[in-house]
Formats: sequence, C-alpha cells, structure tokens
Amino acid sequence: MALVRYANLVKLPHTLFALPFAMVGVVLASYVKNVTPLVILWVAIAFTSARFAAMAFNRIVDRRIDALNPRTSGREIPAGIIGVREASVAVIVASALFLVAAWRLNPLCLLLAPLALAWVLGYSYTKRFTRWAHAVLGLGLGIAPVGGYLAVTGAWSDPWWMLPVLAAGVMTWVAGFDVLYALQDVAFDRQTGLHSLPAALGEARALTVARVFHAGTVLALGAVGTAVDAGWLYWLGVAVVAALLLYEHSLVRANDLSKLDAAFFTMNGIISIAFFGFVLAERLVR
Repeated sequence: MALVRYANLVKLPHTLFALPFAMVGVVLASYVKNVTPLVILWVAIAFTSARFAAMAFNRIVDRRIDALNPRTSGREIPAGIIGVREASVAVIVASALFLVAAWRLNPLCLLLAPLALAWVLGYSYTKRFTRWAHAVLGLGLGIAPVGGYLAVTGAWSDPWWMLPVLAAGVMTWVAGFDVLYALQDVAFDRQTGLHSLPAALGEARALTVARVFHAGTVLALGAVGTAVDAGWLYWLGVAVVAALLLYEHSLVRANDLSKLDAAFFTMNGIISIAFFGFVLAERLVR
C-alpha cells in the first residue's frame, strides 16, 4: 500500500519525537493570544509536512550511502521499494503543503517558512563535511516550538530571548540523542569518510558530549520557565525530563549498545509527550 510505503520512508511515527514540542510553543503562546482549533490544525500540518519533506529528501540524498551500510540497506529507496522520482515528487508536494500551511497561519510564518525549509533540507548534506551535523539536525527540530509560538502570536516573544532558548532546549535534546544513535555507525562512518561526533571522538567521549547536550536541555527548559513565570506543574515537567534523560543515558554504554533502541525510540517519545503534558496541564490550571 502506497501510504504505508511513504510512512515507512519517513518513519512517520517518529513525528511524535518533536510534534509535542511544536505544541509546547502553541501553549506558551496562548498566554499572549487565544488559540483556535484551526491554528492548531495548521501547526500540525506545517510540522508534519516539513518533517516529511526533510526525511524524504534525506533518504534521496543518502540513498547510495544507505545502500552500502548493512543497517540501512533495507530502506525503501536502496531496496527499490520506492523510486527516486516518486520520493522527489513527495518532497515537492510536502514542501508545497508546508508553505501553504505557513501562509494560512500569518505573514510572519510565511516570511520565515522558506528559511526553515532550506535549513531542514540542507541538513542532509552536513554529515559530509562536519562532525556537528547532530546540532544542525537539532536546530531543524528546534524551529518547531518557535514556529508553534509564532503561528499563534504572529510576533516575537517578550522577553526576546525566550524563543531562542526554547529552540536551544530542543536543539540540544535532539543533538544529544542523535549522537547516541550515531554510536552504531562509527566503523561505517570512518570507513566511508562521513563525519559524526562518535566517529571523530570515539564512543566514550561522544557519550560525554551527549550528556553535556542533555544537561543543556534541562537548563534551557528551566530558563524558559523563568521567562514565562511558570508554575509548579511546569517545573515538575522539567524535573521529569531530567529524570528521563538520566535514565536514557543509563541504558547506553560505549561498549554496550544493546538497549540503544529503547533509549532512542521509547525514551525520547516519552520525554516529548510528557513535557508537553505538563506544560498543557500548567496552562489549564492558570
């Protein structure tokens, strides 16, 4: 079935990693301006279509690399399940839908949408020349809560630094777990000349960097809490995120990646949904 093939191409269930953070931006914006169901719908469409375009484009760009890696050779394009032309059409359609969603939200979102799209598509090339591709990916998803906030307000935050710090919180969260995910490809990346922090620094030092990233996540979310004068439910959410990140890192060792899937897929889905839940609960009681 075509829908299943395309959903598998872009790992659609992984949308749960960051869509809740886009909605965190919406909830924080609701303190400034009322949120309508239509805005929530267009935010969800904008985020999902941008992520679809970025993931499908990444699969096109990396198809020859994926074919060489035993871990990724079964992906839809190298396996011949989806052709390059089909995937390219999907990228164009998803990109157009993202721009339409931005247009339907407000002029500021439409103005910034091409920049956001260029960033998330451009990420696909970064592993070819920088070990910091993890941070580039992280900022691509860090755009999501900023976009969610701007979708509601149509204006920048007050204080001005709240949105950049919120983006930094998501960026460091994503960069940290992407470093963990890259641990399984160290030998392949070195062999093929691809860049990643684990390939450049080794597994143990890369794990330290991932922990620093995730410490930055907790600090950034805490700073956002001070900016919005958050109540106890928000701070409980930050504490839960910190605890879950600690548990995530307890699952992964430099010489033992047997629990990497649980750390990457399960824990990060729980983190994003749980934090959104606490932010929403805080808003409902205020």
